Amino acid sequence: MIPPLLLWPRSPRRRRRKLARLRGTSSQLDAILERLAQANTLEAMQDISVALRDHLAIAHVAYHWVDSAGDQYGCGTYSIAWQERYIDQNYVRIDPVVSGCYQRFHPVDWKQLDWSSKATRAFQTESIEYGIGNQGFSVPVRGPNGQFALFTVNHSCDDAMWETFTETHRRELILIAHYLNEKALEFEPSRTPDIAQALSPREVDAMTLLAIGYNRAQVADTLSISEHTLRVYIESARFKLGALNTTHAVARALTRGLIVV
Repeated sequence: MIPPLLLWPRSPRRRRRKLARLRGTSSQLDAILERLAQANTLEAMQDISVALRDHLAIAHVAYHWVDSAGDQYGCGTYSIAWQERYIDQNYVRIDPVVSGCYQRFHPVDWKQLDWSSKATRAFQTESIEYGIGNQGFSVPVRGPNGQFALFTVNHSCDDAMWETFTETHRRELILIAHYLNEKALEFEPSRTPDIAQALSPREVDAMTLLAIGYNRAQVADTLSISEHTLRVYIESARFKLGALNTTHAVARALTRGLIVV
């Protein structure tokens, strides 16, 4: 488990050196992180993405920031053709990696995600046609006021090889994810979400019950209200949280400490 950043030295360079001592970070990665610290453009981050991919010896890496309006920002080694296709088709709406990471706080292997729907299966098939590998591992990152991004590594190989890779590099990938997000926030402070309005007691109750797995009918029954009234509470909470959908609203409420499960 990586120690909380708040307990580390304030200087990014000292933090990297401390992590290197704790984890035995390679000198090559340390050099890449030094370059990241000095980066002052998105183009420089793009070059660093290529260096990270080569260092890890995999097909792709990607940093992907998605805001509450569905706007996207990031860098990575996916082909321009796939990036344009993803944006043109608004695939962020159905991408199981994005929706799955909204609901999680720990790194996730793509095999743990729900690819069962017809739309997501078609999305996966098409992504492979565009050069995306069959294996993936994503690290959710949360920033100020519920800011959400993810760092993904992707490759084509069998399950055993991928399991070895992710077990070997897990801590390293978490470290990279947080440094990339830190730099992105530095570049784009205006993209950081505004401070959310407080939820009402009923909105807190509804979000909490949804977070622990109740469906809408069960929530309405537990709160002794109609499903129509519940829908009003959920939509109000979603608006206050700047969330794309109910799942996103629950994730943001948890992230901001507005509900406790």
